[in-house]
Amino acid sequence: MSAGRPAFGLSFDPRALTDLLGAPEEIRDTALSHLRDVVNAERRGLRLTGDLEGYRKLFVDPHKEWRLVYGLRPAPQASAYREEVHVVAVRPRARNDVYDTVGIRLGMSRRPLSARAHAARVRSPQLTDHLPLRPAPAAAMPGPPRPASSAA
Repeated sequence: MSAGRPAFGLSFDPRALTDLLGAPEEIRDTALSHLRDVVNAERRGLRLTGDLEGYRKLFVDPHKEWRLVYGLRPAPQASAYREEVHVVAVRPRARNDVYDTVGIRLGMSRRPLSARAHAARVRSPQLTDHLPLRPAPAAAMPGPPRPASSAA
């Protein structure tokens, strides 16, 4: 990075700023330190998948109980930067609170799904609506094993 100039601007959803101010002191300090590193292009969070693709998460405590979720977006025209780090939430992971909150703040009408959860809920492409599933005929069903017959 060039001497002293951050790579990105920084913005907060106002509710994320409230999250940060309400977080325990050690979480707040770590989150701010990590954000400084992100803005200076020295750190990148892990990519989120599924409905939250395009956003990233940072772990802000050693036990990975708190997350900071942000995205990169174009900076306002008057900004000195082309892109800005936009913080959406700083919240605990418990019961997916942080991801549900991000979904609400992004205007999603349903709970955001990860790529894995989405895949688990999708109907298999091998199944078709015009072919009903039927049990196999009884003759084709395997039965209990039979003893070998001796052919002597």
